Formats: sequence, structure tokens, C-alpha cells
Amino acid sequence: MSEQPPHDDRTDGDDEHFDRIIDAETERDPDLAVIEAGSRTLRAQAGPPQADVPARPEDPEVDRALREVETELSTRWGETKLEPSVSRIAALMDVLGEPQRSYPSIHITGTNGKTSTARMIEALLTAFDLRTGRYTSPHVQSITERISLDGAPISAERFIETYRDLKPYIEMVDSRQEYRLSFFEVLTGMAYAAFADAPADVAVVEVGMGGSWDATNVIDADVAVITPISLDHTDRLGNTPGEIAVEKSGIIKQDATVVLSQQPVDAAQVILKKAVERNATVAREGMEFGVVSRQVAVGGQLLTLRGLGGEYEEIFLPLHGAHQAHNAAVALAAVEAFFGVGSQRPEPLSGEVVRAAFAAVSSPGRLETVRKSPTVVVDAAHNPAGARVTAEAIGEAFDFSRLIGVVGVSEGKDARGLLEAFEPIMAEVVITQNTSHRAMDADALAALAVEVFGEDRVQVEPRLPEALEAAVTLAEEEGEFAGGGVLVTGSVITVGEARLLLGRKG
Repeated sequence: MSEQPPHDDRTDGDDEHFDRIIDAETERDPDLAVIEAGSRTLRAQAGPPQADVPARPEDPEVDRALREVETELSTRWGETKLEPSVSRIAALMDVLGEPQRSYPSIHITGTNGKTSTARMIEALLTAFDLRTGRYTSPHVQSITERISLDGAPISAERFIETYRDLKPYIEMVDSRQEYRLSFFEVLTGMAYAAFADAPADVAVVEVGMGGSWDATNVIDADVAVITPISLDHTDRLGNTPGEIAVEKSGIIKQDATVVLSQQPVDAAQVILKKAVERNATVAREGMEFGVVSRQVAVGGQLLTLRGLGGEYEEIFLPLHGAHQAHNAAVALAAVEAFFGVGSQRPEPLSGEVVRAAFAAVSSPGRLETVRKSPTVVVDAAHNPAGARVTAEAIGEAFDFSRLIGVVGVSEGKDARGLLEAFEPIMAEVVITQNTSHRAMDADALAALAVEVFGEDRVQVEPRLPEALEAAVTLAEEEGEFAGGGVLVTGSVITVGEARLLLGRKG
């Protein structure tokens, strides 16, 4: 089923107060997994590969070497095991000569929307002829996605070379610390070293979890971006948005500029207090910047954004959902702040360049169509807040007469809350699990699904290939032109594996 044509769906953000609570955007689930290419694909082929999600190296020797690095990294603490401290990464930066201080940076935290916002910031900076380094996590399909230069993931060869160059220093730090450097800490060190070696003009860095003790927080970013905060990782970060904001506001550095998306009131209060302590300047969505209007369009949406330097009209964003419009406003304000718009320079950025940058944005795994007839959409929503905005965006951007869900989540997530968010838009749901060791058991997830959807609307297929086949069959039951669709969601791992099974290898 094709996306809906443009229609008038304008919302006015001029009178919004910064303490208005909005639903949070979708982000990736911070699991560690190396997604292996599956040998089986569904009977219909997907569209052209996405260049920013690299496939396995074609050269067997390079692929072997990359697997060796992945294997070595997998022996370290994964991203779900943490010892809240930056002492180890600081020690690594010290022996490497502080590479993270050789370029300015924009640091991004929040619960949802970080990666999409980082990609938009990167696109804008690149359009203004700056050489960018981008560090995001986790990856959809290839570990090399996490470290990008000039808007594209570094090559497998460069990833391998960077790891091998740093390995003696990593082992040196390991020998001096109570705990070895973790998987995420090593990758963070690799990213900062790769950016310095490039050299990058500016780094766009997404936190892994939290902020104050996150491994990325050894940079002194000129601009701190905080996307919407909601409940996730409550066992480590806190049980309320305000408690979680305490950790996330830790990325705010002395005299920096804080670009703040609309937040729950308690989270906003914490962040603003930290900004005062750091003598930071704050730009708030809904006050200093925001979304003036948005109109749904084929392949995305048409926006008017109010930035720190004025309005930017006729911006086409090839991503779906109101949450992505808010991400765009935050990204634009962050880049304006980086260039000093609103402080050192009164004039806005070039509207022509801004429009070209946004038009080129992509965000794999976020309401991404990976197959037609029937349409299969993948989205890495992994918590209730992300699921709610995905459900809203699906209804806005697609005209499905019947939507079938394929859901596989990770242990420790609010699976019931996620299922409840999707229940109104899914006619039936196929429960499955991905190949990650952290995947929630399909039968356990199905028991929750039956409570939410009712037994007649739940099917269980523990293996993802069979789950996809079952969902496609259900979507086609009404006939070829009836408008059935499939949404694959619940975890970035589930989404990554589905992309491969559906033929989206790049």
C-alpha cells in the first residue's frame, strides 16, 4: 500500500510552553548483537540497498579479520553490564593523547530520538562543508555503522585498522584497571581516535546510556542536546523522568549551549537547574525554537521550522511522524547554536542549504519500508513511549486497511506497555524472538500478548523467518489490492534481522 498523498495537517507550535509533555521518539534498543546475514529471504524482493547500512565485506580476508575483531570485542562486558564510571575511558584517552579534544563536538542524550537527531545534525553540518565524525549506538546490522565519517560508516578495513592500532593501548589500560574496558568503552575510544585521525572538523556524539557516567562523556561539547526523556533503563537511571534527567544532564559542560526538546516538567526543572550551575545558555523547544507547521507528504513531510535565527520554510523531511519533525527542529537549533546563530551572528543559516540537507536525511530502521506487496515496515520502537509515536505515525503516513504486527522484544523491557501501545492499530500480532541471547522468550511474550490482544488475535512463531512469512500471509488474506501491511518492531535486533531476511542487505 502506498503512502498517503499530501493533505493539510498543520499544527502551530508558536504558543506551546516548554513544559508541555509530549510523547517521546523512537530509538534503538541498546543491546549488543552482531547480526549475521541470513541465508533465507522472503518470496518478494525489497528495494535498493541503503548505503548507510553496510553489508558484510565482500573480500573474504577482510570479512575474516572483521569477525576476529568482533569476536575479541564480544569477550568484553556488553552494553547491558555497566560499572558507572568514566575512569577507564579517561585512562584510555590519556594514553592516546586526548584525541577527543582535537575537534569541537555536539553531544546528544535523551531517552528516544537520539540517533535520528544525530543523523540530521550530521547532514546539516556536512551540507555546510564541514567534515563530520558521528558516533551512534547500537547498530542495525553492521558494527561499523557506529562510527561514521563524512556521513557514511567507516569501511571494514578502517574499522579493523583502528582497532589494531589501539589494541596495545587498550591492553595497557586493562592491566591497570580493576575492570577491563567494556565493549562500548573500546568502541568509544576507537571513534574518538578515528575522528582525530581523519581529521574531523566536528564530532556528533550520541550517549550510550544516561550521560554523566557514560563513556562518551569525556568530551567537552560546545552544544549539549537533550531529546525527550521518558521511562527506560529505570533500574539504572531512575524511576521518574526527573530522576533520569539528573544523569542525562551530566553532559552539560561549563558555558555550553543546551538545546532542549520539550520535556516532562520534572525533567525540565532538573535540566534547567544544571544549566544554571554550568552557566550554560538554554534554547527550549516551543519557546526559542520549534515546529511551526507540518504537512504529511508522499515519502515524508513538509515542514516550516522556527530556528534560533528565524523561520525556515518548505523543508522536505523524508521521514515519517510528528516525532521526526520535532527531531528536525532540535537538530536545526543545535547546528544553529554550533555556528553561533542567535548569539555571535544575527542572520539565520542558508535556507537553501538547510532544505538540501534535510531532504537527504535517512534513518534506517525507523518507519522504514523494506518491501512492497504487501508493504512491510520496520521500526525499532522498544519502549511504550516509542511505540506510541510509531503507532501514531503509522496511522498518519500509511493507509493500511489491516495491519499485522511482528513483535520481538528484549528481556527487561516493558513488553506489556509496548504491546498495549500497538494494540489499537494492529489487527493481529505474530509474536517471535530474535537470535540475541537477550531476546525475550516468545512464549512468555505471547502470554502477555494474549492478555492484551485476546487469544484470537495472537499467533506465535518463535523463529523470525516463519514469523515474517506468517505475517505476510495474514496481510494478504484480504486480497492483493486490499491494503494490508506488516509492521516489524520491538527491538533493533529484531529489525536488523528482519531487514536481512527481507533482502535489505545494505
